[in-house]
Amino acid sequence: MLATAARRLGDLFFGGSCYLCRGGAQRILCAACDADLPRLGAALCPRCALESPGGALCGRCLALAPHYDATVAALAYRFPADVLVQALKFRGELALAPLLAQLLLERLARAEPVQCLVPVPLSRARLAERGCNQALEIARHVSRATGARLSPELCERVRETRAQAELPWAERKRNVRDAFRCSGLVAGATVAVLDDVMTTGATLNAIAQAFKAAGAARVVNWVVARTAAPGTG
Repeated sequence: MLATAARRLGDLFFGGSCYLCRGGAQRILCAACDADLPRLGAALCPRCALESPGGALCGRCLALAPHYDATVAALAYRFPADVLVQALKFRGELALAPLLAQLLLERLARAEPVQCLVPVPLSRARLAERGCNQALEIARHVSRATGARLSPELCERVRETRAQAELPWAERKRNVRDAFRCSGLVAGATVAVLDDVMTTGATLNAIAQAFKAAGAARVVNWVVARTAAPGTG
């Protein structure tokens, strides 16, 4: 009910026109643009959410298991999903947060229960530049709809890092190594970490490592959009 109310509030901001095509729409997106969203299928690795035959654990996760235990992702990070994500992330169009949350909630209907929901924290410089943390804005709506306790205080970014998008894939893991610290009690808990986009998974892996070191039993990623593996288009 809360998620529906949040979505309707977002719809009002766009005054009856589709955000993407600008045609007539009763919601933020018209039916045609909503149908064009690249929703992910079922044949995904349950750990990293990349394509995997039969939805089995993929070879990458078998060969080098990440610190996180599972990933739920709603969309492939390509047009037009990327337009929505970037509008919230870089232009602060907060009315899109309920829509992105609702798209993620569609995939969370059968997700495991979690004790707390933690948005990926931004650095102080990036937060000042953007004016908001897009992961936190999405997480507010997901928390209300799922009942998961919103706990941004549990994860602290302890050093500034370069923006991951500026770096080659191979350097991203090193960029965020030891960049996060768990700042609360999570012993025995299942923690969901929410982000707008998952690319290499390096940031989410570093956060999961911090939570596991603090005693979390499981760490799962909840992400709106997932990029494809290198070389797969």
